[in-house]
Amino acid sequence: MIDNEISDSIKTETVFSLENVDIFYGDYHAVRDVTFTIPKNQVTAFIGPSGCGKSTILRCLNRLNDLNEIFRLTGTISYHGQDLYAPDIDSVEVRKRIGMVFQKPNPFPKTIYDNIVYGARINNYEGDLDELVETSLKRVALWDEVKDKLKQSGLALSGGQQQRLCIARTIAAQPEVVLMDEPCSALDPISTLKVEELMHELKEQYTIVIVTHNMQQATRVADLTAFFNTEAAEKGSKIGYLVEYDTTQIIFGSPHQQDTKDYISGRFG
Repeated sequence: MIDNEISDSIKTETVFSLENVDIFYGDYHAVRDVTFTIPKNQVTAFIGPSGCGKSTILRCLNRLNDLNEIFRLTGTISYHGQDLYAPDIDSVEVRKRIGMVFQKPNPFPKTIYDNIVYGARINNYEGDLDELVETSLKRVALWDEVKDKLKQSGLALSGGQQQRLCIARTIAAQPEVVLMDEPCSALDPISTLKVEELMHELKEQYTIVIVTHNMQQATRVADLTAFFNTEAAEKGSKIGYLVEYDTTQIIFGSPHQQDTKDYISGRFG
C-alpha cells in the first residue's frame, strides 16, 4: 500500500491532485500509477534515486513535457480541481500561473532589469515596471546587491546571484506556484543557504515544489516529502513509482515503507 495521504496537521487547500498518473516517452514507460496531492503554501520535496521520475513528474505540473513530441500521460493531474491536460486548456496560460526554476541558472542575455520585466511585458503588465523590479529583487534578497547595476547584464552576476535573479524573474510574472528542479545543485554552500532561506519566505505567498538529490536540503526546506524509487521493467529498463508521501518529519523520522528507511539511511542509492 502506497502512503499518499498527508497528515491532517498540515492539510490546507489542495493545489495539485495527481490520480493514477502514468507517463510514457514513446514505448518507454517512465512512471507508473502515481497518486497524491500537493497543498497550498507549503514546500513539497521530491526525493529518490536518479531515474525514478522526480523531474518528469515536476515538469508535468506545468506541462513542460509537452515540448517533447513522444511524451504521453494517462490518468489525471488537476490544478485547483481543473484537469491540466483537458483539450481546452492552454499550456502557455498554465506556465504563466506555474513558474519554473531550473537546475542551472539561466538568466537571459539581457540586463538585470530586462530579465525581471521580460514576462511582465509579454503579459501586458499595466503596473509600474520599476516598482515590480524592486519588489521582485527584494523578495529574493538581491536588491541591495544589484540596485546600482540594473543596466548591467544578468550574466555578469555570480552563480548564486544568477539563480536568485531567475527566481525573481519567475515571481515577477506573478505565478501562484513555483517549481524548482535541483535549484541549488550548481551553487556553493553560501548561495545554497540563501536560496533555502528564500524558499521559507516565499511559501507565504507561493506554493513551492522542489526536486532535490540532497536529503539534508529536503529536511531543511520541505514541509512534505514524496519519495520515489525505481523497479525493473521490460527489456532491462526501469520504471519510477511513488513509494511514500507524508510530512518531512515522518518521512525522515518514522517512515512506513522499508524502501524509504533504506534510502534515507544510505543503505542504497
